[in-house]
Amino acid sequence: MILRIWHGWTTPENADVYESLLKTTVFPRIEAKNVEGFRRIRLLRSDQEGAETEFITIMEFDSLEAVKRFAGEDYRQSYVPEEAQKVLVRYDAHSQHYEVTEDRHYD
Repeated sequence: MILRIWHGWTTPENADVYESLLKTTVFPRIEAKNVEGFRRIRLLRSDQEGAETEFITIMEFDSLEAVKRFAGEDYRQSYVPEEAQKVLVRYDAHSQHYEVTEDRHYD
């Protein structure tokens, strides 16, 4: 399993706008691609009082080949649609990729 991790930051004023954009537009576009081996996407948000709001997306893929089916041969390149770029202060130009070597669950 491969995790694709990306960070982006907005102003506090644009945080809700950006989160809504992800949930209603960007994520549905990703899902509509029906990429074989794409398993899930998670959204993390951290509001820092008086500072930027950080967002992290974590995408889960079966393999690096599945990541390449999603992102292309230059798979490290971030996927940041133009409308998202308009409300972000800054963002990672490249996503990070990690192989999951252990995954324990506790109930």
